[in-house]
Amino acid sequence: MKRIGLIVNPIAGMGGRVGLKGTDGPAAQARARELGARPEAPARAVEALRSLAAGVREIELLSYPAEMGADEARAAGFSPIVIGEVVSGRTSSEDTRRAALDMADRGVDLLLFAGGDGTARDVLDAVGQRVAALGIPAGVKVHSALFGTTPRDAGRVALSYVRGEIQGTRDAEVMDSDEDALRQGIVSARLHGYLRTPDDTARVQAVKAGGTATAADSLERLASAVAESMEAGVVYVMGPGSTVAAIMDAMGLEGALLGVDVVRDGALLAADVGESQILELMEGEDARVVVTVIGGQGYILGRGNGQISPRVIRKAGSGNVIVAATKEKLASLGGKPLLVDTGDAALDADLAGYARVMTGRGEYAMRRIGGSEPG
Repeated sequence: MKRIGLIVNPIAGMGGRVGLKGTDGPAAQARARELGARPEAPARAVEALRSLAAGVREIELLSYPAEMGADEARAAGFSPIVIGEVVSGRTSSEDTRRAALDMADRGVDLLLFAGGDGTARDVLDAVGQRVAALGIPAGVKVHSALFGTTPRDAGRVALSYVRGEIQGTRDAEVMDSDEDALRQGIVSARLHGYLRTPDDTARVQAVKAGGTATAADSLERLASAVAESMEAGVVYVMGPGSTVAAIMDAMGLEGALLGVDVVRDGALLAADVGESQILELMEGEDARVVVTVIGGQGYILGRGNGQISPRVIRKAGSGNVIVAATKEKLASLGGKPLLVDTGDAALDADLAGYARVMTGRGEYAMRRIGGSEPG
């Protein structure tokens, strides 16, 4: 029997819907709860484990107690071996590090963890390259190169790996950003090291790629084109990222580089808002959602823009999502499809197919939106 260690960071991703830039530290977690945030990681962990459950008789699953893994494992049909101790409702990054170390000491073949970049850092700090690791994407920041493209894919990769269908591992970059800097609109991401992860480039995401100086002119032209195309009387929900920030700049507006802004008729209605404020501003209005592509990864929804939730997308209409990206950014994908991971499988299926990506004035590229099959 192969042995998998499961770790769930139950507070990972809580800040996304309410417009925070992460939930590292007690103050950020308390603020997320004040704003009405709900845990995201447990449900995403269960989704991954249900894909893994096809091999339930082949796998010995170790977990930490309660919401750090045992609850999710049982919900997915496993009978986990529960190790360690936690104080339910008061888990911390130290618990994650201790769980990773305990599981490595027990000789697991794979560490499967639900969280974001901060959780990946904790695993790295605890075990380094002693054991292969794979992330279930559940955080606000999910830029490191060892997360499944969706929770379902994470479960499928884990199963393929322990069955020997994936023969090797690769060194995957663990990236993380300074959350305090992010809240000031400053991107301060750095490489913290490498974890070994199953070598499956189709179902495990790449590291986020940054822009280059050669793309600056293309971005300026694209931003002007998108700004000029915006319709009178329509509410536009402007996603995060440098591409959309350039569109805001072309409109003469100062928004939140890493937040979500709402505009209409060339005026800023609200800056750096969460899901509930977005929905209020969309009420009774014709609305569009403007997003870009994460370079190197291909995500348009589900990474760094949790405020643009399934409720927001449905209110606008899935056909009213405008994707804008330079040709250079699309080229950075190396032919890979665009990706969505909203946390709502039915919506992801509705968005699947082909997207028209605006690349300049009167210029568009058709790109497939890929992802896992349901189930």
